[in-house]
Amino acid sequence: MESVSLPTLRRLPKYLMLLQSLEQQRVIYVSTTLIAHELGIEAIQVRKDLEVTGVVGKPKVGFVVSDLIQGIIRFLNWDNRREAFLIGVGALGSAILGYQGFREFGLDIIAGFDNDPRKIGKTIHGIEILDIAKLGNLIERMKVRLAVLTVPAAFAPEIAGIMIFSGIKAIWNFAPCHIKAREGVVIENVSLSQSLGVLTHRLSKMEQNYSEVI
Repeated sequence: MESVSLPTLRRLPKYLMLLQSLEQQRVIYVSTTLIAHELGIEAIQVRKDLEVTGVVGKPKVGFVVSDLIQGIIRFLNWDNRREAFLIGVGALGSAILGYQGFREFGLDIIAGFDNDPRKIGKTIHGIEILDIAKLGNLIERMKVRLAVLTVPAAFAPEIAGIMIFSGIKAIWNFAPCHIKAREGVVIENVSLSQSLGVLTHRLSKMEQNYSEVI
């Protein structure tokens, strides 16, 4: 199967959110022109991205919204349940445990891990918090292959190494450091500071342009 570019993969969830909103409004058909207009993307790019779903639109009508929703969900493999461990139950980790929306995307966090004795043994948002010393053994025993990493940067590389050695094949890394990809392991580094940097820079430029006008 032909590989799909990362930009396309990152855009597909945006399309999905828009389509789900349209479905709630009882919209039956949608065109790539409308999607492009709503999201600020070129229509030709939208058409190219949606080709990967295998869903075919109707001439002069567009795509059936419900078909396109299911096509994107299938392509992203969000119709299959994936069990995951979360490591690092601080403020961010606790917030992720409490977000029920991930279940809609097939992500089911079944346990949290931490080294803080005050958290170990407790239940946060219905999920048990276990001693991080048990992490490697439980990955092997339970055959969990996906992990969410929300620990401080200083601990992230070591814990990632333990997880990979124990059988983790995909890491969603929220730790404030970049973890290098390894053969046979998928790593998605989420940089909150990078996103914030883009936001604050664009805000500054907008304010500067506004002040120059007035």
